[in-house]
Amino acid sequence: YNTVGGKLNRGCAVVHTAQLLGATNTFHATVLGWCIEILQGFLLVADDIMDKSELRRGKQCWYKRVGMTAINDSFLLESCVFELLKTHVRKEPYYFDCLELFLDVSSKTALGQALDLESESLDIKDYTMEVYDSMITYKTAHYSFYLPVALAMHIAGRNSKFELECARKILIRIGHYFQVQDDYLDCYGDPKIIGKVGNDIQERKCTWLFLTAIHSVSNKDKKILLSYYGNKAKTNVSTGKQIYTKYDLRQKYLKYSSATYASIRLYVANDKSGLPARIFLDLLDGIHLRSK
Repeated sequence: YNTVGGKLNRGCAVVHTAQLLGATNTFHATVLGWCIEILQGFLLVADDIMDKSELRRGKQCWYKRVGMTAINDSFLLESCVFELLKTHVRKEPYYFDCLELFLDVSSKTALGQALDLESESLDIKDYTMEVYDSMITYKTAHYSFYLPVALAMHIAGRNSKFELECARKILIRIGHYFQVQDDYLDCYGDPKIIGKVGNDIQERKCTWLFLTAIHSVSNKDKKILLSYYGNKAKTNVSTGKQIYTKYDLRQKYLKYSSATYASIRLYVANDKSGLPARIFLDLLDGIHLRSK
């Protein structure tokens, strides 16, 4: 229920990257890909509980179906990741590298989630791009982009510290772009396409849209936005979106998207690691201008 229905981009990225790097063990790449998808399932079940979400991937959130036993179910999903690793990869020379990577990225993702939750208790005037950047680097970028590529690099033996760090720097940039897209789609995406009803305004989330708006609006509209942001009434959410529209946040996002896409491509072109550029460009092209 919780590991299917998504785009499977993370899992497929392990296999695709391993192939680009010349790895011959497609089975292990597939196992590791599913490990990431199961990890994603664990994170989504927990995230939906914390965010009080209604829908996920077009279906009722798991906790809405089974109640708070969903908390323990999320733990079971996480344990499956390490059972699969132990069962299928334990005898391989890259087992401990992969194990440590999963543990490290899981820890970083939990820290990112903590920053996200902590931001809700901040004075809304203290929301900054620095807070936002730290949150999404930990919460989204590592597990969504660095983890699948780094796993494939370990399988292929292209895992020197220099290569991994070069890859990480590029993939964190792609992950940042991905999260800004998520912020945009939460507000403007079609729930039938994205599979959930956006609630960032209701939940008082520190998002790219809010931070961009708060530095663009007049003092009068800033007071209105600050007073309405985080208020769950539909009329207040509508008022927030009206301010976004008034200051043309859609166009600002499109300009950001175009500039970011170009800057990441340039960064990849200047990469000195010797890794195939397609590893990064295929991921970037896969998310550019996405609608879900």
